[in-house]
Amino acid sequence: MNTSDLKVLGFPAHLGRWLLIPAGMMILLCLGSVYSWSIFRKPLEEELNITATASLLPYTIALLFYAILMPIAGFYVQKIGSRIMTAIGAVIVGLGYIMASFAPNVGMITLAYGVIAGSGVGIAYGVPMAVVAKWFPDKKGLAVGLTIVGFGLSPLVTAPLANWLINLYSVRKTLRILGIAFTIIILLLATTLKMPPVSWNPLKDNNGGNVTAVKSYPVTMVKSRAFYGLWICYAIGALVGLSAIGISSPVGEEIINIEANVAAFSVSLFAFFNGISRPLFGWLCDRFAPRYIAMTSYTLIIIASILMISAKSGQITTYLIAFSIFWFCLGGWLAMAPTITLRFFNPDNYAQNYGIVFTAYGIGALVGTLSVGQLRDWFGSYTYGFYPMVILAGIGIFVAQKMLKE
Repeated sequence: MNTSDLKVLGFPAHLGRWLLIPAGMMILLCLGSVYSWSIFRKPLEEELNITATASLLPYTIALLFYAILMPIAGFYVQKIGSRIMTAIGAVIVGLGYIMASFAPNVGMITLAYGVIAGSGVGIAYGVPMAVVAKWFPDKKGLAVGLTIVGFGLSPLVTAPLANWLINLYSVRKTLRILGIAFTIIILLLATTLKMPPVSWNPLKDNNGGNVTAVKSYPVTMVKSRAFYGLWICYAIGALVGLSAIGISSPVGEEIINIEANVAAFSVSLFAFFNGISRPLFGWLCDRFAPRYIAMTSYTLIIIASILMISAKSGQITTYLIAFSIFWFCLGGWLAMAPTITLRFFNPDNYAQNYGIVFTAYGIGALVGTLSVGQLRDWFGSYTYGFYPMVILAGIGIFVAQKMLKE
């Protein structure tokens, strides 16, 4: 097929491919609603007479199954197809929400929302990025970073929407409405997620030759030193970032003594930095050696950690700066990891490769969220949780410098 005649959503391919980015953003925005679970917790605690710990269980299990299913789904995208894979994820997510709306107890809600909806998120999550990456071999980092913004900024849209629906109807009807709406939206957008033909290459000159030299990749990713460097760096970035995100509110309350209105503002501010960092870090990884971008993120983490170690009650500015940096760097790693995977390893195997790399996120999330709470229980203050972050960031700088090379 002559690629000059190729159309994407009715436009010439070099223009139409840009429309795939907002489509992917919208899909990930729907999937990212899993991060808005806090809106459902209070109403369910009152209705079911359960503890705060019990109401957190569906969210925790959802993140676990999202992390488990994402790498598994990566191995089947090529066989099943991007559209069908996204549609399967959409139906499972919607089914989980709808089943949760009828569940009689927190155990069944955990099964419906945590296991089923969480699995659906994991199945569909990587597909928009895989499709966009194929269409943008010349701008991998920027395209993937823009697409994944939808997941990061989802709580800014879905949390207020869910809260409005709960006040208008009820928590159960809201789960049902969102389940149906997300299914329909994702199914419609899934029809746009078509992989480009093998001959597609925007880097060709007018004579059909490649502008850039053909690049060689490691034959087996897991035998590459760079893979282990990336895996360790991603695990550290996720561990520190998710630890910080998990304690953003209690740190503000216990150490800084922030007021309720400041707390509400801070979440929106942090989410903003988490969102804008994704296209920025992706763009930077397109243009500079990724190890230097990784080292920069760890340096920022060290600065933020030192700020919080020295923070005192009433130092609101210090708190806002430090946690904006933490959220900024986590968003950066969620763009850097897929971009570096694309850059270092064969893009034709991106879905499978990033699925394997993504296990670092799951390990980092599990260790980080459990350990920071344990440190608080042992030492009586969240301040002690920032000392290990400095050490881990230092390890990250060393690993990035020595192992994160093409």
